[in-house]
Amino acid sequence: MSNSDVANFSKYGKAFQEGLVQLIFEDRPFADQITEVLDLNFLDLQYLRIFVDKVISYRGKYDRHPSVEAVATILKTELETEDEVIQQQVREYFYKIHKREITDVEFIKEQSLDFCRKQKLKEAMLKSVGLLQSCSFDEISKTINDALKLGSDNNFGYDYLADFERRFVPKHRNPVTTGWGDMDKITGGGLGKNELGVVVAPTGAGKSMVLVHLGAQALREGKTVVHYTLELQDTVVATRYDSCLTGYPLSDIINFKDEIYDTVKDLEGSLIIKEYPTKSATSNTIKAHLAKLVKRGIKPGMVIVDYGDLLRPVVVRKEKRNELESIYEELRGIGQEFGCPIVTASQTNRKGLNEEVITM
Repeated sequence: MSNSDVANFSKYGKAFQEGLVQLIFEDRPFADQITEVLDLNFLDLQYLRIFVDKVISYRGKYDRHPSVEAVATILKTELETEDEVIQQQVREYFYKIHKREITDVEFIKEQSLDFCRKQKLKEAMLKSVGLLQSCSFDEISKTINDALKLGSDNNFGYDYLADFERRFVPKHRNPVTTGWGDMDKITGGGLGKNELGVVVAPTGAGKSMVLVHLGAQALREGKTVVHYTLELQDTVVATRYDSCLTGYPLSDIINFKDEIYDTVKDLEGSLIIKEYPTKSATSNTIKAHLAKLVKRGIKPGMVIVDYGDLLRPVVVRKEKRNELESIYEELRGIGQEFGCPIVTASQTNRKGLNEEVITM
């Protein structure tokens, strides 16, 4: 860490944190904003953590900001479980801010988010030391990135009255057909944007070919399909698309090279196949690759992952089912982030085929 970084951390010492807590108590609109990102553990001094906790608890319980009288009563009646020294520090702090006026309000407001980010980053760096020993590099990356993104989401939610008109604007799923009439009837025309589709079948039942079929349908509709293969070579997957798009048999595809090219060169859609070794890629790997494509002006219309079970979990869990659950939740999140359907597959045993509801 450079000398400038150390200086940046040190400027958020006791004086700054006491001023921040006072502002949270005295400025309700500011409290509304900063409590969205503030973790009590960001505050170094216990008496400040306890004071803020009492303020936030009151706001949550009564749905309004506490008055001076309310806090005075709370500090008289709700500190019995704390050490006597801490009780005295909390009450002395309250008495002090009751008598003084903050002179650097704008500075504290401007620096408050930076303070939260740096405290979150410091926490993430300490956590990463332990993760290094287990070589959990993706989890380290996620931990650091989450800290850096703290407070960067400016979407404060849907305002029921201010955004009244939005809920009457027609919403279009823009589904991509599966190519099977009965399936389209069940799914409302196919898979729509932000939706996750999972093909469930036992080993050797043709999951990969189904995914290729769905990708081919999207290509025919002019979509950009990004196909991630974690088991087969990229050229093998491309050959399967050749067969699916042209109808030539896969076993004899090499004999129809010119005919295949004449057909696929006029496709409105485009196909990108990205190969990763089995269990080497995580959902973060896929997200990063998609982000690079978007920066190059390539907007995915459908993302295919062949298949989800072969992704490496970002966070290692004790049970495989919990890892799979996390993987599929992360894939759904990718669909929501990039505004396109995500299609993948999962393996089940023969018994699973007879179940009406299949769980991960």
